[in-house]
Amino acid sequence: MCEQCSSNVPASTGSRRRRLWDLPHQCHCPVVGVCFPLATLRQLVNKALGGKAVADDYEVHVGAVAECTVRNRLSELLQKDLETRYASTVKAFRVAKSAREVAELWAAAVRRGDVSGAFWAALTHPRCDDILQEVVLRDMHMLQHQAGAAIRVDISKFNELAREHGVLARELGRVQERCSRVIAEKSAEIDQLNAQLVRQRGLAIGKESRIACLLQDLEQLKAFLPDYEDASRLRKKLEQLMSRQAELEALNAQLREQLVEAQRALSLRQQEEVTAQLSERAEPVLQEVPITFHLSRKTILCVGGRNGNVANYRDVIERAGGHFAHHDGGLENKQGALDNLLAAADLVICQTGCISHNAYWRVKDFCKRTGKQCVFVENPSTSSLTRSLQQVADTEMAREITEI
Repeated sequence: MCEQCSSNVPASTGSRRRRLWDLPHQCHCPVVGVCFPLATLRQLVNKALGGKAVADDYEVHVGAVAECTVRNRLSELLQKDLETRYASTVKAFRVAKSAREVAELWAAAVRRGDVSGAFWAALTHPRCDDILQEVVLRDMHMLQHQAGAAIRVDISKFNELAREHGVLARELGRVQERCSRVIAEKSAEIDQLNAQLVRQRGLAIGKESRIACLLQDLEQLKAFLPDYEDASRLRKKLEQLMSRQAELEALNAQLREQLVEAQRALSLRQQEEVTAQLSERAEPVLQEVPITFHLSRKTILCVGGRNGNVANYRDVIERAGGHFAHHDGGLENKQGALDNLLAAADLVICQTGCISHNAYWRVKDFCKRTGKQCVFVENPSTSSLTRSLQQVADTEMAREITEI
C-alpha cells in the first residue's frame, strides 16, 4: 500500500467516520460499483450536472469514481445517498470498538451475502485500519468475481429453461387443441341428445292424448248404447284398446328411461365442465386422513412447516394420542427456545422445506448427539406428516414383534 493511501486511514483512536472523499482512491471504484445501482448512480450524476448525461454506464461509473477523490457537488450527493441508503447498517457497525470487532461484523455480512451496506460501513468506520481495509477490499474483489461467475451460470440455466419452456408451451398448445376438440364433440352430442329428448317427449304426449281420447269415446259409447246387442264387439274393441294402452304404457316407460339416461348424461357433462373450471382456481381442500396408529402420549415436536398448517399438525398428533409441540424453525420464534423444546420431545419432526438453515443444523446436531429419533419431512403438508408418523409407528411395532 502506498504512503499516500496509508496516510488517509484514520487513527484507530478517533471517533469520526470517514467521508467518501476521505477514502483512498483505490476504494472509490468498488464503492461506486457495489453500493450504487446503475440507475441511481446515473440519476445522481444528472442531478450534479443539472442535465442529462449522454455517456454509457461505464463512462458514468469512471467519471463518478474520478469525482470521489475531492469534495464537490457530485461526491457530496453520493455521500448523502450512501448515508441514507445504508443508515441501518452503519448504525449496526457503531457497536464495534476495535478493528477486530469491525472485521467480525464484515465477515458475518459476507456469510449472509449482504455486503453492500457492510462494505460502506466497514470502510468508513473509525477503527478501520490499513490491514482491515486491505482485507475488506480483497474480499469484495473476490466476491465480485464469484458474482460474475454465478451470473454466467444463471444465464446458461435461463437459456436452458427458455428452451424447455418452448417445448412445454408447444405441448400445452397441442393438449389445449385436443381438449377443445373433445369439448366441441361432446357439446354436439349433448345437443343431439337434447333434440332427441324433445322429440320423444312430443311423441309421448301425443300418445297419451290419443289414449285419453279413446277412453273418452269408449265411455260415451257405454253411456249412449247400454242395450247394444253386439256387446261382444264392444268388449273385443275394449280389449284391443287395453292391449294398445299397455303397449303405449310400456313404450312410455321405455321413453321415460331414455329421458332419465339423457338427463343423467347431460348432468354429468355439466358437472365435469364445472369441475374442470373450478379445479383451475380452487385451492386444494384438506381432507381428514384416518389415523391408524397411536403415539402413546408421546411429545411430538414439529420444527418448521407452514404457519397455516400448524392447526392441522396439532389435530393429527392429538387424534393419535400424542402431545403436540411446535417451533417455527427460526423464522419467527427465538432460537433459544429450540433447545428446550428438543430436550422435552420424544420424537422430532423436521420440516426441511420450511425451516431456517441454522435451525436445521441445530436440530440435526442435537438429535445426533443425544440419540433422539428425528424424522425429516420435505413436503410441509399434513398428509406427509401423517405418513411419516405412520412409518415411525410401523417401525416401532415391527421392532417390538421382533424382540418378542
